[in-house]
Amino acid sequence: MRVHELAKKLGTTNKDLIEHLSRIGVEVKTASNAVTPEQAEEVTAIYEEEVRAATQPPPEPEPVVEEEVATPAEEEQPEPVEEPAEEEPAEKEPLIIKNFIVVKELAEYLGVKPNQLIAQLMSKNIFASINEKLDFKIAKEIAEKFGGVVEQEKKKAPPPPPPPPPEPEVELREQEPVEDDLLSRPPVVTFLGHVDHGKTSLLDKIRQAHVVDSEHGGITQHIGAYTVTYNDNQITFIDTPGHAAFTAMRARGANLTDIAVIIVAADDGIMPQTREAIQHARAAGVTIMVAINKMDLVSANVDRVKQQLQQIELAPEDWGGQTIVCPVSAATGEGIDNLLEMLLLQAEVMELKAVTKGPAQGFVVEARLEPGMGPTANVLVKRGTLKVGDSMVCGPYYGRIKALISDTGKKVRTAGPSMAVKCLGLNNVPDAGAEFVTVANDRQARAIAEERVQNQRTEKLEQSAPRPTTLDDLLRVTDATEKKELNVIVKADVQGSLEAIIHSLSEIKSEKVELKFILTGVGNITENDVILASASNAIALGFNVAAESGANRAAKREGVEIRLYSIIYEMVDDIRQAMTGLLKPMAKETVIGKAEVRQTFDIGKTGRIAGCMMVSGRVTSKSRARLKREGDIVYQGTISSLKRFQNDAAEVREGQECGIRLDKHSDYEAGDVIEFYEVQQVAQEL
Repeated sequence: MRVHELAKKLGTTNKDLIEHLSRIGVEVKTASNAVTPEQAEEVTAIYEEEVRAATQPPPEPEPVVEEEVATPAEEEQPEPVEEPAEEEPAEKEPLIIKNFIVVKELAEYLGVKPNQLIAQLMSKNIFASINEKLDFKIAKEIAEKFGGVVEQEKKKAPPPPPPPPPEPEVELREQEPVEDDLLSRPPVVTFLGHVDHGKTSLLDKIRQAHVVDSEHGGITQHIGAYTVTYNDNQITFIDTPGHAAFTAMRARGANLTDIAVIIVAADDGIMPQTREAIQHARAAGVTIMVAINKMDLVSANVDRVKQQLQQIELAPEDWGGQTIVCPVSAATGEGIDNLLEMLLLQAEVMELKAVTKGPAQGFVVEARLEPGMGPTANVLVKRGTLKVGDSMVCGPYYGRIKALISDTGKKVRTAGPSMAVKCLGLNNVPDAGAEFVTVANDRQARAIAEERVQNQRTEKLEQSAPRPTTLDDLLRVTDATEKKELNVIVKADVQGSLEAIIHSLSEIKSEKVELKFILTGVGNITENDVILASASNAIALGFNVAAESGANRAAKREGVEIRLYSIIYEMVDDIRQAMTGLLKPMAKETVIGKAEVRQTFDIGKTGRIAGCMMVSGRVTSKSRARLKREGDIVYQGTISSLKRFQNDAAEVREGQECGIRLDKHSDYEAGDVIEFYEVQQVAQEL
């Protein structure tokens, strides 16, 4: 039984169940790992015991028997004296909360241990951790069980409306999300892989099974993305031409994907384009899953594919790794349900959330000029809610949304996070990957778009400097706070040369600078390589290969440097220098002389001069000085004037007398020592 299945059976979260399993010595990495029947039985018993402990009433206190004192009958009983009533314990002050309270905070208020509250919650089939929030209703019920009072904060009267704001600034700032507005959203998934391994066929099979619905009554729209529903949960798929387009959009800042599914044919195994797709997904920093397609073929060899995956650090879960691997068949539909289930499970682990309220923001997937519709943009919403009638800005273009069309051809009024729709109403066709936002009104949208157009014209006229991705730029001094990392893409003529280059570059050892291989492969440097270099701020290196014409044009456009070599050690030397250039030079101080103050002289308004004797070394008028008194430094700075017998001096040597005035300092005493030094910038070593 898998962990997520057992969690559903017990009515708890995957995270909580994994923690309980860890207590009994069962280590699992993800919710898709399996547990034995004995382990499942043991952890189930723990849950049942906690529930019983939470629901069992506390034991009744034993009655106290008071001793009766006999009173002689013949004695007259005294008048009864009233005893003062025992003071009842003071009631707890009510706890005022707004909408939610954390379990830990409620326990502190009630004066009980958090696990007591958690056990009480479990009795109500609510499985919460110590840091989870409880809404007001639940918090009130639990507090009453422990003698506390929880009250909801009364809403204050709204403040008077502020004066109308001035004309909005033509600059958009993303608002910080409010925790209460964050809701779960569907995962956005992209399929990547070798061109013949069935990516399109698999997408079509999923689409036919879970998208087309006769009740919509419309035709299927190709909008570059679509949403499927599986087990009452939604998944959005982006249909891109391949990893080149995937990275091209990322280079423009459009980080659309949450999960990248690498498609590998069960008969072919991992091919060069598969490796490229994996490198592109890793460079994007997205979660990676693997689908082994074509399981219906006789020549399918799953174990060979898994072995190849393990060699490139994508070890499958059932082989002790952390990569979810799903065997599927686009031809028969085998394994597709399991793939969708694993995608939803992975999304649950990632805890994907987005703000649903307020202005919408997202990216363009595709855009075109369509007859009868005008400019259309197929967009994916990342946050907020996109509505018909909203004023939109998209790159240098703007407009009011006239209509929104879903991937099934149905007109919709709104689209929330992770939803893809076709948008009508812009005044021109935007670029794929362009960001869109909605604003208050058409006037603001137009002002923002016009300013962006003007900025583009200004940039072209000024011919702004290229991006700092050349080796010469990297040799310049960089700020010490920057992370020291050099990204490279390496292409070679043959596999043997490539392995030798990677080995040689990897031999450059440094704890201060990391050399990161974004992509390695055999063949000429292509336009796709340049796009990846642009997105990753990398340098493209070639050994005994050429740069294709499209690559040169892209490199000029994107400001990426391509360096070609025919000798390996020249490449290694250049990269070593580039890595060294990333390190900030160190300041090295060298003492060049010392002088002792013998007398001091007042020279009117200009201050005082120290009459000194050079006891060692030398001093120049440009030296830096450090004044010491009884071993303590009382001044450090520069020399204002250096004189010999009333004349300015460029240098004074050991055994000579001189007059010294320090910059912005006049406190000298006989016996003070002035130390002279020089500071040099010395390049660091790797």
